[in-house]
Amino acid sequence: MTCPPLPTGSEHDFDFLAGDWTVANRRLRERHVGADQWDEFPAQMRGWSLLGGIVSVDEIEFPTLGFAGCTFRHFDRARRRWSIYWVNSRDGEMLSPVRGGFDGPNGLFFGEDVDAGRPIQVRFLWTRLDADHAHWEQAFSLDGQRWETNWVMESARRVPA
Repeated sequence: MTCPPLPTGSEHDFDFLAGDWTVANRRLRERHVGADQWDEFPAQMRGWSLLGGIVSVDEIEFPTLGFAGCTFRHFDRARRRWSIYWVNSRDGEMLSPVRGGFDGPNGLFFGEDVDAGRPIQVRFLWTRLDADHAHWEQAFSLDGQRWETNWVMESARRVPA
């Protein structure tokens, strides 16, 4: 896999996700075919940090889709890199990780996986917009050159009632 030089990070890069969030999702209906139709659906997420920040976890529920997911992030202090893993309640399979870090408010992560039986490259982009808003997007590539964004999440911190 060829990817640009990845930023490194610190164990506190994902501290901003601690707490409760409302998430607006947009997911591409079909991948790898040049589609432009998106499904939109809500989610509720709760995030927390463990072990002084070297582990970041979130659980997200998609009530209109009938499943939930969990993201597990691990910071390797020696390499100064994050590894991000995803598992959902539908199949329980933990997907291959993406790895990277942050440069200021922007996170860049790459990995390899399989989508519908085809090997793909995966890119995550994280943007900390401010203390109460974050943007995440996922893109796949079949050739490492052309990227198709297929999932976008806009997160807003929930204010206690």
